[in-house]
Amino acid sequence: MPNLIYKITPQSEWQNAVETGVFAGAAIDLKDGYIHFSTASQVPTTAALHFAGQNDLLLVAVDGNMLGDTLKFEPSRGGELFPHLYAALPLDAVVWTAPMPLDENGNHVLPDLREQ
Repeated sequence: MPNLIYKITPQSEWQNAVETGVFAGAAIDLKDGYIHFSTASQVPTTAALHFAGQNDLLLVAVDGNMLGDTLKFEPSRGGELFPHLYAALPLDAVVWTAPMPLDENGNHVLPDLREQ
């Protein structure tokens, strides 16, 4: 069974990854030296803190089991452990993608993210 972790990214960045066959990360990922991910319980807060009001986003679900020792859970916001990928994301680890439209209040509408 997959151990899902999630990446929020603009659709244009993801489309570029699909076309080139590699996702090296967004600007902040490149700056920090790893790709930021969230667990299912962390996605809503990550979306609200770092992507508030942004339209045209995708939620990318990734099987963390396929990332080996390049995936590390490290303390971040409030000491909570977040998944960080110290490599480019292999696209074959992607389980699904889903749009994150904004509702009438400007909040992201997320798919069901129950822990898998």
